[in-house]
Amino acid sequence: MTIDATFWVTISFFIFLGILIYFKIPQKIKESLEENILSIKSQIDEAEKLKEDAKNILIEHEKKISNSKNEVKEMIDKASEEAEKNVIKVNKEFHNLMENRKKNAEERIRQLKNQAEKDIKNASVKIAIESVEKLIKNSLDKSKLDKIYSYSIEETKLALKKKSS
Repeated sequence: MTIDATFWVTISFFIFLGILIYFKIPQKIKESLEENILSIKSQIDEAEKLKEDAKNILIEHEKKISNSKNEVKEMIDKASEEAEKNVIKVNKEFHNLMENRKKNAEERIRQLKNQAEKDIKNASVKIAIESVEKLIKNSLDKSKLDKIYSYSIEETKLALKKKSS
């Protein structure tokens, strides 16, 4: 029988396999692969936990954003209501102020009118008295003046008697 190269390759292959089995290389490779699998599984589990945490944080932030939007809307509504109330209040105060000023102006006008009437009456009386004095001085003598004075007193007495009856 001839021993050729294939025979020696086959024998060296079996020896190589025996050495591998003797040094427990397949078990070490299996253990290494199992460690890698466990490590990958733990990393996947950790990644899933982080993903869940991220989802929870996202949900919390979305709730906070929603609450903040509601709070902002409420604040804007309150501010609008207060602004409307202030506008109404200022408008009422302005109208009251204008009404008071109008009343004061009307009262002042009334007072000025009354004062003007008094001044005109006083001036008219003064002018009339001066005119009567000039007329009396120029046209009447003492006897005529005494007769007019007596006649006026008699008329005044008669008028007082009529009123008292």
